[in-house]
Amino acid sequence: MDDNVIIREATFNAKVKTYILLVVLFYLFVSVAGIVIVPFWLFGLGQWLSNKYFHTLKCQLSYKNLKFSKGLILRIEKTIPLENIQDLSFIGGPVLRAMGLTLIKVETAGGGGKHNSNMMSMPGIINAEEFKNMILHQREIIIKEKTRGYTNNPAPRTNNNDKLLTDIKNELAQIKELLRQKA
Repeated sequence: MDDNVIIREATFNAKVKTYILLVVLFYLFVSVAGIVIVPFWLFGLGQWLSNKYFHTLKCQLSYKNLKFSKGLILRIEKTIPLENIQDLSFIGGPVLRAMGLTLIKVETAGGGGKHNSNMMSMPGIINAEEFKNMILHQREIIIKEKTRGYTNNPAPRTNNNDKLLTDIKNELAQIKELLRQKA
Protein backbone atom coordinates (compact mmCIF):
# COMPACT_ATOMS: atom_id res chain seq x y z
CA MET A 1 0.00 0.00 0.00
CA ASP A 2 1.23 3.50 -0.85
CA ASP A 3 2.34 5.29 2.32
CA ASN A 4 1.17 8.69 0.99
CA VAL A 5 -2.45 7.70 0.35
CA ILE A 6 -4.62 10.03 2.42
CA ILE A 7 -7.06 8.10 4.59
CA ARG A 8 -8.76 11.18 5.98
CA GLU A 9 -8.32 14.92 5.81
CA ALA A 10 -9.51 16.86 8.84
CA THR A 11 -11.93 19.72 8.49
CA PHE A 12 -11.72 22.66 10.85
CA ASN A 13 -14.57 24.47 12.57
CA ALA A 14 -14.98 28.07 11.36
CA LYS A 15 -15.14 29.16 15.03
CA VAL A 16 -11.35 28.73 15.03
CA LYS A 17 -11.17 32.15 13.36
CA THR A 18 -12.90 33.76 16.35
CA TYR A 19 -10.71 31.79 18.76
CA ILE A 20 -7.55 33.05 17.03
CA LEU A 21 -8.93 36.60 17.05
CA LEU A 22 -9.58 36.41 20.82
CA VAL A 23 -6.25 34.78 21.72
CA VAL A 24 -4.25 37.39 19.82
CA LEU A 25 -6.43 40.14 21.31
CA PHE A 26 -5.60 38.86 24.79
CA TYR A 27 -1.86 39.00 24.05
CA LEU A 28 -2.21 42.48 22.58
CA PHE A 29 -3.92 43.70 25.77
CA VAL A 30 -1.23 42.12 27.95
CA SER A 31 1.67 43.65 26.06
CA VAL A 32 2.39 47.35 26.33
CA ALA A 33 3.12 47.85 22.63
CA GLY A 34 0.09 45.74 21.67
CA ILE A 35 -2.39 48.20 23.19
CA VAL A 36 -1.65 50.57 20.29
CA ILE A 37 -2.58 47.82 17.79
CA VAL A 38 -5.84 46.77 19.53
CA PRO A 39 -8.10 49.23 17.62
CA PHE A 40 -6.68 48.10 14.27
CA TRP A 41 -7.06 44.47 15.35
CA LEU A 42 -10.70 44.93 16.36
CA PHE A 43 -11.75 46.93 13.28
CA GLY A 44 -10.65 44.64 10.48
CA LEU A 45 -7.05 43.53 10.73
CA GLY A 46 -7.86 40.77 13.23
CA GLN A 47 -10.72 39.31 11.21
CA TRP A 48 -8.68 39.43 8.01
CA LEU A 49 -5.57 37.78 9.51
CA SER A 50 -7.62 35.21 11.45
CA ASN A 51 -9.40 34.23 8.25
CA LYS A 52 -6.09 33.96 6.35
CA TYR A 53 -4.59 31.85 9.17
CA PHE A 54 -7.67 29.60 9.25
CA HIS A 55 -7.22 28.80 5.57
CA THR A 56 -3.64 27.65 6.20
CA LEU A 57 -4.76 24.93 8.64
CA LYS A 58 -4.41 21.50 7.12
CA CYS A 59 -4.26 18.05 8.70
CA GLN A 60 -4.04 14.76 6.82
CA LEU A 61 -3.94 11.19 8.05
CA SER A 62 -2.16 8.90 5.62
CA TYR A 63 -1.34 5.21 5.85
CA LYS A 64 1.82 5.74 7.93
CA ASN A 65 1.93 9.48 8.82
CA LEU A 66 0.03 12.36 10.33
CA LYS A 67 0.78 15.61 8.51
CA PHE A 68 -0.18 19.01 9.89
CA SER A 69 0.55 22.49 8.56
CA LYS A 70 -0.35 26.01 9.64
CA GLY A 71 0.93 29.57 9.64
CA LEU A 72 1.03 32.79 7.67
CA ILE A 73 4.44 34.34 8.15
CA LEU A 74 6.07 31.43 9.93
CA ARG A 75 4.84 28.33 8.10
CA ILE A 76 4.97 25.16 10.17
CA GLU A 77 4.66 21.73 8.58
CA LYS A 78 5.04 18.59 10.64
CA THR A 79 4.92 15.01 9.46
CA ILE A 80 4.80 12.50 12.27
CA PRO A 81 5.16 8.77 11.65
CA LEU A 82 2.21 7.11 13.38
CA GLU A 83 4.37 4.61 15.26
CA ASN A 84 6.17 7.56 16.94
CA ILE A 85 2.99 8.95 18.49
CA GLN A 86 3.12 8.49 22.26
CA ASP A 87 -0.02 10.35 23.32
CA LEU A 88 -3.10 12.00 21.83
CA SER A 89 -5.01 14.22 24.23
CA PHE A 90 -7.81 16.76 24.14
CA ILE A 91 -7.35 20.22 25.59
CA GLY A 92 -10.39 22.36 26.24
CA GLY A 93 -9.81 25.52 28.22
CA PRO A 94 -12.66 27.87 29.14
CA VAL A 95 -12.51 29.84 25.88
CA LEU A 96 -12.34 26.68 23.76
CA ARG A 97 -15.23 25.07 25.66
CA ALA A 98 -17.35 28.21 25.40
CA MET A 99 -16.88 28.14 21.64
CA GLY A 100 -17.49 24.38 21.37
CA LEU A 101 -13.94 23.71 20.19
CA THR A 102 -11.31 21.21 21.24
CA LEU A 103 -7.60 21.12 20.65
CA ILE A 104 -5.95 17.78 19.89
CA LYS A 105 -2.40 17.63 21.23
CA VAL A 106 -0.10 15.02 19.71
CA GLU A 107 3.06 14.07 21.60
CA THR A 108 5.89 12.01 20.18
CA ALA A 109 8.91 10.36 21.72
CA GLY A 110 12.14 12.33 21.88
CA GLY A 111 12.77 15.59 20.08
CA GLY A 112 12.50 17.60 23.29
CA GLY A 113 14.22 20.63 21.80
CA LYS A 114 13.55 24.27 22.62
CA HIS A 115 10.51 24.66 20.37
CA ASN A 116 8.44 21.67 21.53
CA SER A 117 9.45 19.73 18.45
CA ASN A 118 7.93 16.63 20.02
CA MET A 119 4.43 18.18 20.21
CA MET A 120 1.80 19.28 17.74
CA SER A 121 -1.51 21.01 18.48
CA MET A 122 -4.48 20.93 16.12
CA PRO A 123 -7.26 23.39 17.06
CA GLY A 124 -10.94 23.02 16.20
CA ILE A 125 -11.09 19.79 14.20
CA ILE A 126 -14.69 18.87 13.46
CA ASN A 127 -15.53 15.42 14.93
CA ALA A 128 -12.27 15.50 16.89
CA GLU A 129 -13.05 12.31 18.82
CA GLU A 130 -13.63 10.37 15.61
CA PHE A 131 -10.45 11.77 14.04
CA LYS A 132 -8.46 10.87 17.16
CA ASN A 133 -9.84 7.31 17.05
CA MET A 134 -8.90 6.99 13.38
CA ILE A 135 -5.33 8.06 14.16
CA LEU A 136 -5.08 5.55 17.02
CA HIS A 137 -6.60 2.77 14.90
CA GLN A 138 -4.19 3.40 12.02
CA ARG A 139 -1.28 3.59 14.49
CA GLU A 140 -2.30 0.20 15.87
CA ILE A 141 -2.35 -1.29 12.35
CA ILE A 142 1.16 0.02 11.62
CA ILE A 143 2.55 -1.28 14.91
CA LYS A 144 0.97 -4.72 14.37
CA GLU A 145 2.46 -4.89 10.87
CA LYS A 146 5.90 -4.03 12.23
CA THR A 147 5.74 -6.59 15.04
CA ARG A 148 4.34 -9.22 12.67
CA GLY A 149 7.37 -8.61 10.44
CA TYR A 150 9.68 -9.35 13.37
CA THR A 151 7.82 -12.41 14.65
CA ASN A 152 7.29 -14.02 11.23
CA ASN A 153 11.00 -14.70 10.95
CA PRO A 154 11.79 -16.97 13.94
CA ALA A 155 12.27 -20.20 11.92
CA PRO A 156 15.74 -19.42 10.52
CA ARG A 157 16.86 -18.19 13.90
CA THR A 158 15.65 -21.39 15.56
CA ASN A 159 17.38 -23.52 12.92
CA ASN A 160 20.62 -21.62 13.48
CA ASN A 161 20.28 -22.03 17.24
CA ASP A 162 19.51 -25.75 16.89
CA LYS A 163 22.53 -26.24 14.64
CA LEU A 164 24.74 -24.33 17.05
CA LEU A 165 23.51 -26.38 19.99
CA THR A 166 24.06 -29.60 18.04
CA ASP A 167 27.62 -28.51 17.19
CA ILE A 168 28.31 -27.69 20.85
CA LYS A 169 26.90 -31.06 21.89
CA ASN A 170 29.14 -32.87 19.38
CA GLU A 171 32.20 -30.91 20.56
CA LEU A 172 31.44 -31.77 24.18
CA ALA A 173 31.02 -35.43 23.24
CA GLN A 174 34.44 -35.36 21.52
CA ILE A 175 36.04 -33.67 24.55
CA LYS A 176 34.43 -36.22 26.84
CA GLU A 177 35.76 -39.08 24.68
CA LEU A 178 39.29 -37.58 24.68
CA LEU A 179 39.21 -37.19 28.47
CA ARG A 180 38.04 -40.79 28.83
CA GLN A 181 40.94 -42.02 26.61
CA LYS A 182 43.54 -40.09 28.64
CA ALA A 183 42.27 -41.43 31.93
